[in-house]
Amino acid sequence: MRNSGILKLDFESLGLAQNPTTPPRHIAVEGAIGVGKTTLARNLAETFGYETLLELPEENPFLERFYADPRPNALPTQLHFLFQRTRQLQEASQVDMFSGGRVSDFLIDKDPIFAEVTLDEDELRLYRMVYDQLTIDVPQPDLVVYLQAPTEVLQKRIRGRGLASEQAIASDYLAKLNEAYASYFHYYRESPLLIVNASDVNLAESQEDYADLVQYLLNISSGTHYYNPIAQKQGTK
Repeated sequence: MRNSGILKLDFESLGLAQNPTTPPRHIAVEGAIGVGKTTLARNLAETFGYETLLELPEENPFLERFYADPRPNALPTQLHFLFQRTRQLQEASQVDMFSGGRVSDFLIDKDPIFAEVTLDEDELRLYRMVYDQLTIDVPQPDLVVYLQAPTEVLQKRIRGRGLASEQAIASDYLAKLNEAYASYFHYYRESPLLIVNASDVNLAESQEDYADLVQYLLNISSGTHYYNPIAQKQGTK
């Protein structure tokens, strides 16, 4: 089951056909750049027969400029993402897309994480004024999956996927962002939370790793949980 390739994502292929547990209806997958959140979100949606709600970084005209020269491009990049995410969530709510199964690769609540890392004091004050004025009224997810990995792992994966615009991402920016994510989810209590040690698991290509994670998350109903595949296989917590 560990051979690389396209995963078979249906319940039967994953060995979960007899599992009686009902999956969470709204799952949000989060994590820093390069950790694999969009791939996991798409795979979970395929497994559960859900719709997806995904970030659209390719539609942000400021993003490539920000990676190349962060200081003058941070505020327009951040505001574009804020307006884009808000619009996506509002449109989803208007057509009642949250009444059925849904997997997203972002939380609107985490949007200020990037702002606090990239903006100076005056810009951050302006960003917060805009953020506070927006009406963002969507249901909290039934489960948040936070993929966590060391900065060096993120850098390796970013290099591996070969997107030209991302190759200019500064290592110190990525490290600060990774630390900000860890701090944010350390205190996160709004929804059930699964923190996944993503550095020791191949959720993109390993059928076994993916099936183990799905099995684990199906049994979460409340609180904060930690999924460490190496520790699990060694029989430890």
